[in-house]
Amino acid sequence: MSRRPLAHIDLSALQHNLARVKQLAANSQVLAVLKANAYGHGLVQVAQALHQADAFAVARIDEALALRTGGIVKPIVLLEGFYEAAELPVLLANNLQTVVHNQLQLEALEQTPLAGQLKVWLKIDTGMHRLGIAPAQTDEYYRRLWQCATVQPGIRLMSHFCCADELAAPQTLQQLALFQQLCADKAEQCSLANSAGIIAWPQSQLDWVRPGLMLHGISPMLGQLGRDHLLLPVMRLSSRVIAMRQVKQGDTVGYGASWQAKADTVIAVIAIGYGDGYPRHAANGTPVWLNGRIVHLAGRVSMDMITVDLGPEPDATIGDEAVLWGPELPIEQVATAAGTVAYELLCNITPRVDYRYTNIK
Repeated sequence: MSRRPLAHIDLSALQHNLARVKQLAANSQVLAVLKANAYGHGLVQVAQALHQADAFAVARIDEALALRTGGIVKPIVLLEGFYEAAELPVLLANNLQTVVHNQLQLEALEQTPLAGQLKVWLKIDTGMHRLGIAPAQTDEYYRRLWQCATVQPGIRLMSHFCCADELAAPQTLQQLALFQQLCADKAEQCSLANSAGIIAWPQSQLDWVRPGLMLHGISPMLGQLGRDHLLLPVMRLSSRVIAMRQVKQGDTVGYGASWQAKADTVIAVIAIGYGDGYPRHAANGTPVWLNGRIVHLAGRVSMDMITVDLGPEPDATIGDEAVLWGPELPIEQVATAAGTVAYELLCNITPRVDYRYTNIK
């Protein structure tokens, strides 16, 4: 029996979640966002399973090339665009689409001779203030891209929400109104809705939607779970109990003696730690699922191990499986207890964790 943690990836759940996206946004095409190793789930494996998506999006060119090497032929969009003009022939040779969000990218397209044309998405900053041209620049960039010999006719327009996960935030409707105003006189395909937009702001479901987190069964909405939106968790992260020990009332456990037993109890040691990507900052009380019940973190997370309090009647033994998150224990609850977000938990998983893929259709 391996002591290595296991990330079990349920590809049928992934496909269910894509079908849910299509149900919620029935009139939109789906640009499935697979950046950061498909949110820690495995870039190529996830793309292969999402064969019903219309296109894929990644952050950087190395991710796009990994998809092409893995046999993915669907359209791929670079959300951060290209970094320098020397990458443009690579984009063309690999049939990659690029976002344009700054002047250097625009000028590189205008000044670099290419043996063909690239599909371009023009990103407008409607309030996120991260990437994107200023709204006042939209008409100029749009005109220049249309006149550019290296750009395919038909320039897709996009922007990104900053607060769509908060239902009471006023920014979402403000961004939507501004984006619609900027696009109104342009007969182009448009994209605005991320996962939160798909779920909570149906008026933002334009020609293309961009699901990311929800594809993996996780709610993008604050205080909600994936199952609240009929999503299924894709990853089940588990490990094994490797030791058990009785501790007396008043005994401390772990580095810094940060946890102290309030009564005689049994502590289980589970073979996972921050060296595997489990969050070091997870606080005492963070939930873990073990043998049909929730137990709680007791003591600081170590590089290779965590310790949990089983109580005086442990109902566990060495070798038992513990689930860190998955169908039995929503990752949203673990993230809240650990003072972080599900995105970070997923993206921080290290190569020490084994992956197993099942139920592909």
